[in-house]
Amino acid sequence: MTLQQLKYAIKISNCGSINIAANKLFITQPSLSNAIKELERELNISIFERTNRGVSVTTAGAEFLGYARQVVEQAELLEKKYFNKKPWPQHFSVSTQHYAFSVNAFVDLIKEYGNDEYEFSLRETKTYEIIDDVKNLRSEIGILYLNEFNSKILNKLFKESNLKFTKLFVANPHVFISKSNPLSKKSEVAIQDLEDYPYLCFEQGEYNSFHFSEEILSTLSHKKTIRVSDRATLFNLLIGLNGYTISTGILNSDLNGDDIIAVPLAADEAITVGFISHKSISLSNLAKIYIDALHKAILI
Repeated sequence: MTLQQLKYAIKISNCGSINIAANKLFITQPSLSNAIKELERELNISIFERTNRGVSVTTAGAEFLGYARQVVEQAELLEKKYFNKKPWPQHFSVSTQHYAFSVNAFVDLIKEYGNDEYEFSLRETKTYEIIDDVKNLRSEIGILYLNEFNSKILNKLFKESNLKFTKLFVANPHVFISKSNPLSKKSEVAIQDLEDYPYLCFEQGEYNSFHFSEEILSTLSHKKTIRVSDRATLFNLLIGLNGYTISTGILNSDLNGDDIIAVPLAADEAITVGFISHKSISLSNLAKIYIDALHKAILI
């Protein structure tokens, strides 16, 4: 087992594809495949499961990669100290539902990290893909919510994927609306108040079950529904069409402006927002810095 093989395995897990990893490493795909096969033979485990859609990390592979990352980081520190070598740019990736505070914390992470070189990734994506990203180590943590309706299904997926959920905060539901919306003057909005306004929600692709919805009360019917794939579009439609969406109520005007406001929704619900991570892998220093930044962003 060599340090180079460890770096190869880490790169493949980050890319989710041997072909893409080979291109980024500037080696041929057969050479990379052979290096990983040799490593798997030596360890007597399968690190990756090969599929038509790329590769996924096995349970044994996830545990191995957790150790491999620690070894590579320590080796780079030694090289920097004793050989004056330039360290590899550090990597960090997070997958999240479409929360503004996730972006705010990401900005704070980069400001605090402050090195000349880094390779970070922030994916605002679908609920199922968040779970798949963390399961296969494309992201170190994933941010999503649980409530009474979806927790049974999502906790089952977490268990099958060897993931754990850590609570960040519990919120009462709010509606996000334009400050020019007639409902903005209310101290609290009822479900019936929203009937004539367009309901905006994030589409979930092929996993479009109610349990994967980013919005609570997903089983309610609406006269007007618009599905979108990104937060900027949703915010524009909130303003342009007097639409609404249901979320945690946490906004930051520094990044999101003052045109969107949060009004409490009269609903007997609770939203538990947290992050998922791999049970068999300790959080990196960058992940810990990001989680600290999340706690600060939540308090804004």
